[in-house]
Amino acid sequence: MKGFAKCWGIAVVFGALSISVPPLGAQTPYPALKLPTEEESQPRDAQEAIRPRWLEREFGTPPPAVAEESPIFHQPDSGLNDAPLGFSGRTSVVPSIHGNADYEPVEDRWRIGYPEWDRYDKGQPIVDDYPFEIGKKINPYNQNVLKGDYPIIGNDIFMVFTATSLTLLEGRQIPTATTPFESTARPFTTDFFGRPNQFIAQQFEFISLDFFRGDASFKPNDWRIKVTGAFNQNYLRAEELAVVSPDVRRGLDRSRSWSIPQEWFAEYKIADISNEYDFVSVRAGSQPFTSDFRGFIFSDINRGVRLFGTANGNRDQFNLVYFDNTEKDTNTGLNTFNDRGQNVLIANYYRQDFIFPGYTVQASVHYNNDSPSILYDKNGFLVRPDPVGVAKPHRVETAYLGLASDGHIDRYNITSAFYWALGRDSHNPIANRAQDISAQMAALEVSYDRDWIRFRASGFWSSGDGDVNNRHATGFDTILDNPIFAGGEFSYWQRQNVPLFGVNLTQRGSLVPDLRSSKTQGQANFVNPGLLILNAGFDLDLTPKLRMINNVNFLLFDKTNVLETFVFQGAIDREIGTDVSMGFEYRPFLNNNVIFVAGLNGLIPASGFKQIYDKFNTDVDTLMSGFVEMTFTY
Repeated sequence: MKGFAKCWGIAVVFGALSISVPPLGAQTPYPALKLPTEEESQPRDAQEAIRPRWLEREFGTPPPAVAEESPIFHQPDSGLNDAPLGFSGRTSVVPSIHGNADYEPVEDRWRIGYPEWDRYDKGQPIVDDYPFEIGKKINPYNQNVLKGDYPIIGNDIFMVFTATSLTLLEGRQIPTATTPFESTARPFTTDFFGRPNQFIAQQFEFISLDFFRGDASFKPNDWRIKVTGAFNQNYLRAEELAVVSPDVRRGLDRSRSWSIPQEWFAEYKIADISNEYDFVSVRAGSQPFTSDFRGFIFSDINRGVRLFGTANGNRDQFNLVYFDNTEKDTNTGLNTFNDRGQNVLIANYYRQDFIFPGYTVQASVHYNNDSPSILYDKNGFLVRPDPVGVAKPHRVETAYLGLASDGHIDRYNITSAFYWALGRDSHNPIANRAQDISAQMAALEVSYDRDWIRFRASGFWSSGDGDVNNRHATGFDTILDNPIFAGGEFSYWQRQNVPLFGVNLTQRGSLVPDLRSSKTQGQANFVNPGLLILNAGFDLDLTPKLRMINNVNFLLFDKTNVLETFVFQGAIDREIGTDVSMGFEYRPFLNNNVIFVAGLNGLIPASGFKQIYDKFNTDVDTLMSGFVEMTFTY
């Protein structure tokens, strides 16, 4: 302790000797204050409007006077000698303190400058990736005020401008029904199913403006307003008549276009409910929502009201959503301004780190009330009620009780889901009577990551109806699903709608074989054969920019009684076939601004599928499809 005190004593003595205090009233050594001339107060060039001159003055000299400007979007006076990173735009924060001789306050804390740094001493060529770059407004890769990195008003009001172009080119083979005389391009043939080749092209453009008041990613927005306009042009070419329209005079191809404000909603934070940024907010308008981890039951953009928030330090999340659905456009799946006559209510609750860190469980309830109606789609086909059996308008009311999970346990990634559908169909067209609904669905996926490879195995089951003549509908169907499972968009079974005499055996972007006229415009049908999928696959991260996705699905019907009744055929086997797919995702800039996706898939028919799509004892060929999708986003 004596040594410690001795050291402190020496330090105090040297500190005292180093301080020179002038006597009271003595002249200070600072130079006299001198105000700059009018010429000196003007910036030398546009760059100096961003890089102020006051740090270049002698100590004690007051800064130049700040000219009065519009309170919105004048040049940033950051108080530093360097420009902000990226493209910061002009600040709306007007300095409130001027004339201090020794410092200048920085009130726009987002636009603090950063020194220029040529990290590799190469002159910062475009082809090299440099940190801390001063960006341009047309470059969204670095920080940019147009994508919400800097506020546009004050320190907490931001805007995100997004423009997206999505182009899809796809060639496919699907079973295409024909009759000998009325609707075939080849008269006097006897096949029920003609040439399967089709080509589709879709071009989407999305323009979005998103305004919100917030502070950082960990703090929920105080309010938010978003509008997204969608524009589409589409083209279909077939090789058989009555595909583009039931009127065979329409020929073999069809071109359509559509535009709509797809998203439009306002959001407001009702309350903060803890000091860990837990909150409750409400959102009203046309908004996106996916009700579970993989989109098994409901995944859509539609008009509704959503109450949502978090609890326990964001460990828990909850949603209560009511949708008053609009009708969908037939050829694009985008919304229209017409009422659908369908109401959906969804409540779910997520719990993170359930038993195991990184493992999340979810409990949910869905309610679907689909009113009786008659609708012909824009191409002239009857879609409500389904054009099978007794096509009588009917109401479908269903409640789904669900339990799902997603996450990892140690190095194993696990996703699971179970749903039980209960309800009533006032008059099912296939059964030709009212039905009490009780159907189930289960899914499980397990994957394991090994360096740059992910190995996957999964199974999916939806119950089928084993007796079409009773009053119990046990074939599972969804509300408006879009599952990412067992190959997702790369799988033939999920990517293609497979037509079957006025309805579809399976829908585009769906798993269950529901014998429904349309996923977006038809009503749920719980008198269907059900499905069993056994999947194996692996994903390869070939480079940081390129991923390869591979899947093999073995498909079986759960029950075949409904199919035997529907096609007036006995003893249909359960085996559907083998679905093989391969896909690539390429992100050349390591972000989502430019994405190229390509896939090739095929369905190798087995006995059950061949019996349904028999060509008068000729073999049913393997069905193929391939696509290229290009997404460009600003």
